[in-house]
Amino acid sequence: MTALIRRAPSILRSKFNIRYFLSPAARHMEETGLYGCHHLKTPKGFQRIVDDAIERSNELVGYISRMPSASEIINAMDEISNTVCQVVDSAELCRNTHPDREFVDEALKASMRINEYLHYLNTNLTLYDAVVKAEKDKTLTSEEAKRVARDLRVDFEKGGIHLCAEKKDRVSQLNVEIAKCCAQYNENIAKEPGYVDVYPASLIPKNLHNLVKPVNRSTSRGSRFNIREKGFRIVTEPSTVSAVLQWTPDDEVRKMTYIKSNSVPRANLGVLDKLIAARHEISQIMGYKSYVEYALQSNMASSPDVVSSFLVELSKAVQPKAVEFESMRDFKRRKTSQHDLGLEPWDEAFLARSMKSSAYNLDFSVVSSYFSLSQCIEGFKVLVESLFGMKLINIPLAPGESWHPNVLKMALHQPNEGDLGYIYLDLNSRPGKYPGCAHFAIRGGRRISKTEYQIPVIALVCNFSKSKYSTNVRLNHSDVDTLFHEFGHALHSLLSRTDYQHFSGTRVAFDMAETPSNLFEYYAWDYRVLKKFARHYSTGDIIPEKLVTSMQGSKKMFAAMELQQQIFYASVDQTLYGDQTLSPIDTTSVVADLRKQYTNWKHVEGTHWQTRFSHLLYYGAGYYSYLYAKCFASTIWERVCKDDPLSLETGTAIRTKFLQHGGAKDPAQLLNDLAGDGITKYQNGGIIPDVTSLCRELNLRK
Repeated sequence: MTALIRRAPSILRSKFNIRYFLSPAARHMEETGLYGCHHLKTPKGFQRIVDDAIERSNELVGYISRMPSASEIINAMDEISNTVCQVVDSAELCRNTHPDREFVDEALKASMRINEYLHYLNTNLTLYDAVVKAEKDKTLTSEEAKRVARDLRVDFEKGGIHLCAEKKDRVSQLNVEIAKCCAQYNENIAKEPGYVDVYPASLIPKNLHNLVKPVNRSTSRGSRFNIREKGFRIVTEPSTVSAVLQWTPDDEVRKMTYIKSNSVPRANLGVLDKLIAARHEISQIMGYKSYVEYALQSNMASSPDVVSSFLVELSKAVQPKAVEFESMRDFKRRKTSQHDLGLEPWDEAFLARSMKSSAYNLDFSVVSSYFSLSQCIEGFKVLVESLFGMKLINIPLAPGESWHPNVLKMALHQPNEGDLGYIYLDLNSRPGKYPGCAHFAIRGGRRISKTEYQIPVIALVCNFSKSKYSTNVRLNHSDVDTLFHEFGHALHSLLSRTDYQHFSGTRVAFDMAETPSNLFEYYAWDYRVLKKFARHYSTGDIIPEKLVTSMQGSKKMFAAMELQQQIFYASVDQTLYGDQTLSPIDTTSVVADLRKQYTNWKHVEGTHWQTRFSHLLYYGAGYYSYLYAKCFASTIWERVCKDDPLSLETGTAIRTKFLQHGGAKDPAQLLNDLAGDGITKYQNGGIIPDVTSLCRELNLRK
C-alpha cells in the first residue's frame, strides 16, 4: 500500500469528482449522499464507488502502459492515487463515526476490496517502470514533480517491487497478515474494553457521573436481606480512565481502574507478537536488520542510531528535574500522614492534579466554565481571521450529506481566493464512535488545471461529552489543548496548495507530520489568544488573566515527568521493532524494563499496557515523531510566533513558508525557512531537532 497511499490518505476526481465541494455555487440543498458524494445515499453506494475507482484506475494504468511523457506519467499516477485514496478515506471515516451499522459494514467491505486492488497497483511492474522512466527523464522540470517521481519509485521499492517472485509473494502475504493484525488488535479493544464495578456509589465523584453507568447488587445489613446497594460501573476506555484517575480520591477505585485498563484485552499480546514478527520478516526480506531501520529510511531521522542519540540527549536534559517524583511522594505522605508510603502508578494523575490545584489555587471546574465547546469553535474563527485574514463560515448541510445531527460543516474562506477547503466537525461523544480525537482526510488538494484546483475536505472527530448537571458541553483545558492540536492538523490540510495530492497537507515526512499540530497547542495557552474567545458560559465574562497565568504555571509542574513518559513510549516503540534476537520477543518484559530505565514508576505485575497502545500499529517505529514535533514547535513558537502570535505577519510566515507546501519540499528546508538556521542539526547521518528551546521553555538544563 505504500507506493500509492503515502502516510495520510485523501478523496476523488473523474467519476468521483465531488463538485458539491468545489465552489460556492455548488452549495445547493439538493439531496446528496455522505460527504456530498451522491453514490453514498445508501450503504450499498460503497460498492459503487469502489467499482468506479477500480474502473477509472484501470483506464489510467492502460494509459501509463503506453509510456506517455514523464509529466503525463506523474499526473496519471497522481490521479490513480487521488481516485483510490478518496475511497479509502471515505470508508475509514465512515467506519469510525457512522451510527448506522449497515453503513459501517459496507465501508469495511469497501476498505477490504480497495486494499486488495491496491496490492495489484503496488506490485505492478508496468507502473514501476513508468515511474523509473519519468524520474530519469530530463524533461521533468518541476521540482515537485521530480520529488513525486522519486518518492513513488522509493515507495514501490520499499514495497518489494524489485524482489523475485517468491519473495514478492511472501511480502504480500506478510502485508495481508499485518493488516489483519491491526484490524484484530482494534477489534479486541472494542470487544473487551474492560470494566470495574464500584460500591458504594458515593466513591465516584459527582462530576464523573456522566461517564459511568449505574449498577446495583443484592446485599444484607443486619437482619435485613436483599437490600439493593447502588454502585457505578466504570468502563475502562481511555477518556473515562483518564478522568477517573484524575478526579477520584479513593485509592482502591483508582487502583482497580488502572489495573483493569492496563490488563485488557489479553488477546492482543498474541496479536502484537504476530505483528512484530511479520514486520521484522518484511524488513529482513528487504535487506534490513530490523523494522526500525526499514521504516526510518525515508524519514528525517533516517536510522535507529539517530533516533537513539536524540532520545538519549532529551533524557539527559530531563533527569535533573526528576525530583518532581520526590515532591509528589512527599505530598502524598503529608496528605495521608503515613511517612513510609510509596507512590503507585495510579497515584500520578490524581496527585498531579491535586498539587497543581493547591500550588496555583486552581479550581478546574472554574477553568472549564470558560471553555464551552461553542466558544472554542469561536476560537478557531479568531485564529484564522487574525493569522490568515480568512473566515470560517458555517454552511448548511445538504440532505443526506451528514452522518449525525450534531455534525457541523464550515468553509475556510479567503475574500480574494474564495473557499480554500471544507471541514466537518463531529465533536460530541456517542456510543460506537471512534473513542479519541483525530483528523480524517476526505479529499486532498491538487491542481487539476491552470485555472482549477481541487480543494481539500477534512473532518475533525472528537468525543466531548456534557456533564450530567449542565446543558452545554464544557471542556477541561486539556481537552482544549487537544482540540487545538487537531485544528493544527486541519489547517495543514486546508492551507496546503501542492500541485499533487501525493504531497497534500499532512502527507509529509513522518517525523514532521505532528509539528503544525504541536505548534497550535501553544495558542490554547496564550492569554492574548484566550481573551479573544474564552468567555464564561453563564455570565459572558472574559477569562481572567490571573487565572490563565495560574494555568500556565501549573502546566510546567511535572513537565519533566511527562516528557520522561513520552521518551519511554518512544523507546518501547523503537525496542519492540528493533533488532530481534528472540522471536517472539517478550513484549511485557521489554515494557517493564524500559519503564524502570526511563521513568520513576514501577511496573505492576499482571498488566500489559502495550495491548492498548494503538500507536504501535500506525506509528510503528515512528512514535519518536511526537518528540521531534515538540522540539520543532517550541523553536517555531519562540522565534516566529511568541512576540505577536495573532498578527497577519506571523500567519503569513506560517502559511507561505510552511503549511502551504505540504510534503512538496524538503522538510528540513521548510523548517529552516520558517524558523531560521539551527532548528535542525545533522547527527549520525540524519536530522534531529535542536532541543534548546524546549529545554528553556520547561526550565530543563541542556
